[in-house]
Amino acid sequence: MSEPVFYKLGEKKSGINIPGKVQDFHEIRDKCLRDGVLFEDDSFPANESSFYFAPGKGRRSFEWLRPHQLSDRPMFISDGAQRFDVMQGELGNCWLLAVTHETCIIAVANLTLNDKLFQRVVPHDQTFDKPEYAGIFHFRFWQYGRWVDVVVDDRLPTTNGHLMLMHSKDRHEFWSALIEKAYAKLHGSYEALKGGTTSEAMEDFTGGLTENFELQSNECPPNLLNIMLKAFERSSFLGCSIEALDSSQMEAEMSNGLIRGHAYSVTAIKLVQLSTAKVKGKIPLIRVRNPWGNEAEWKGAWSDKSREWTVVPEREKQQLGLTFDADGEFWMSFTDFKNNFTRLEICNLSPDSLDEDNKRRWEVSYFEGSWVRGISAGGCRNNLQTFHLNPQYLISLVDIDEDDDEDYCIEYF
Repeated sequence: MSEPVFYKLGEKKSGINIPGKVQDFHEIRDKCLRDGVLFEDDSFPANESSFYFAPGKGRRSFEWLRPHQLSDRPMFISDGAQRFDVMQGELGNCWLLAVTHETCIIAVANLTLNDKLFQRVVPHDQTFDKPEYAGIFHFRFWQYGRWVDVVVDDRLPTTNGHLMLMHSKDRHEFWSALIEKAYAKLHGSYEALKGGTTSEAMEDFTGGLTENFELQSNECPPNLLNIMLKAFERSSFLGCSIEALDSSQMEAEMSNGLIRGHAYSVTAIKLVQLSTAKVKGKIPLIRVRNPWGNEAEWKGAWSDKSREWTVVPEREKQQLGLTFDADGEFWMSFTDFKNNFTRLEICNLSPDSLDEDNKRRWEVSYFEGSWVRGISAGGCRNNLQTFHLNPQYLISLVDIDEDDDEDYCIEYF
């Protein structure tokens, strides 16, 4: 499948109308290099207008700094992109982004698990090394059926010489902080990321389609494990969360170590072999990651250093890449996962986002239509005489899943 077309932010065909000149990364970088200056993005300036919806009293003060002002050897990507490169800022619970910007972090962390898609979203034609460095970077996001290229400068919000928001575990690495800035620019400000959902963020970073499952409801499918296994085999992105019943429960730690009102990513699903004198067989385990990247982890069965791991053969542990670090990542049984988390979000990738050796693929067909006044714009159902003129698509489900007893076909509009 051919490489997709990338439109520049604000370009007529990008589907996004914004004021100002359309920005071309290579054109701007080359000009900055010729002039011997570092890029300063006037369309997303280093001030409060890019951070908040609107200026106001009592705002927390911060300083915009470039990576070379934070590190003596800044790198775009250090030793390959990994999910542990993506950590949530330690802002405390006193102001706007402490709770909700992890939806972006979950999407970015999942992005590192798919090298082909990562290179599409994070172009590798950018560096902090001279003579190519000009203080300008760019990233691609999926918007309104198009891949859109977003340019930013590398002035980042900091406090006391440290990045305030998304950052890498390696303090010299800056790709994750810069992609968050580009995503904030796409939406108008950092504060605009506050109201997003994990589903929206995953679709913006992949061009995929998301399914939502309410795990504690009667609508949760009985074959959920099989759905998750198939999704993982197809390299789908998975996120999960525990509902907060009111604002007082947001970011509240439960006795089992899990956090309410907080987004997690699912990084692995495995059927793990057990071997004891009394028990032999496989148990489904789910690996989950907290974007805080610290000791805030699950404390129940199959958690770090729990006794359950003693019945797993050493070879099996090695194949799982099992570690007991305080890195926010942990294992839990599928039963505990389903009984504790309330929502699961699965973002199914398009075929061109998958590697060639991927054994299972989705298939996608695009059909485009339009509503033309007097011809195909039939109005809503209140207009029964003309409603049938609206563009219509007939869908027939001809190849159902073997374990689908109800022969459902999911339609997205």
